[in-house]
Amino acid sequence: MKLFAGLDEIVRRDEPLAGHTWFGVGGPATYFIEPRTIDELSEVVRRCRENEVPMHTLGAGSNLLVDDAGVKGAVIRLRQGEFTETDISATTVRARSGAEMGRLVLRCVRQGLCGLEGLTGIPGSVGGCVRMNAGGAFGDIGNAVESVDVMTESGEVFTRHRGELAFAYRSTNITARFILSAEFSLTAEDPHRILRQVKQIWMYKKNTQPLAQRNAGCVFKNPRGLSAGALIDRAGLKGKRLGGAMVSDKHANFIVTEPGATASDVLKLINLIRETVYKTSEVYLELEIEVW
Repeated sequence: MKLFAGLDEIVRRDEPLAGHTWFGVGGPATYFIEPRTIDELSEVVRRCRENEVPMHTLGAGSNLLVDDAGVKGAVIRLRQGEFTETDISATTVRARSGAEMGRLVLRCVRQGLCGLEGLTGIPGSVGGCVRMNAGGAFGDIGNAVESVDVMTESGEVFTRHRGELAFAYRSTNITARFILSAEFSLTAEDPHRILRQVKQIWMYKKNTQPLAQRNAGCVFKNPRGLSAGALIDRAGLKGKRLGGAMVSDKHANFIVTEPGATASDVLKLINLIRETVYKTSEVYLELEIEVW
């Protein structure tokens, strides 16, 4: 790999991406790169830019569908080394992009810090959750974000503060290629009270979502004032199966995959859902998951 000479410890060729996504489907990446430091990431970005290699950023793969043909270029995953670190000082939490959201929530709960418990049961990395303003009925992550450190495709690193940030439904105004870390401003609370709330949220999601099956969370965004899951259910698609992909019979806005499923199965089911819902409700469903 002359292109990434000297970076052999963090670069793999033709890495299957199925094992790095929650759907468990998808083809290989030409280059799969896991930098351990910001300096290594900067060097990878420089080489990709100078050699016109397309870059894709992978978090926990919990909101992603990768095509069966795979991804050309470099898939960069910030889940090693310093990118997994978190620091807590009083009511301020600083988490690197690769930190697991679930573990961060529990750590904050144990230390009596309130503000992230609404993310209970939402998989993913901190970077990915900030990028899409992850959340739901119990709150969005953007409510607690104080600042975000980012890196552009040109390798420039800078901080965006709360006044510069805009969080909307499953989106932010962050356009930089890489989110390096985020700082959260939380509130001191009784840890037992927060834990009770976490348990309530977890039980609610366990009873209403297919947490024990392979899925990538809600597939479609909720149209304004409507529920995507209710629209899909009303269209008679709950339990509908195409190949190894099926509309969850527990929550219609989830697609679950079985062993042997392909990305093509999921994409065909997505298209069928969109067409059927439009025919029955005249609503076009917008994807919440990302498709490569």
